[in-house]
Amino acid sequence: MEAVKIGLQVLLVLGGLFLTLLILLHKGKGGGLSDMFGGGMSTSLGGSSVAERNLDRITYAVAVVWFVAIVGLGVLDRFAT
Repeated sequence: MEAVKIGLQVLLVLGGLFLTLLILLHKGKGGGLSDMFGGGMSTSLGGSSVAERNLDRITYAVAVVWFVAIVGLGVLDRFAT
């Protein structure tokens, strides 16, 4: 049981770091802090590229894995004897 807990903790840390990297790779949508620092200067055509859609899909998948690791750790802590 301890190996599963350690595995989930490692997955949680690596997933969190990778999720942070993926979120920082996204293009700013404007209207927030990105406009304050010059991110709103570029014009967008309103469409998203294939790379942006794939980045979204990968980000969602990593977020689901990260969430499952959190829930798994919570369940292990709840039912640990």
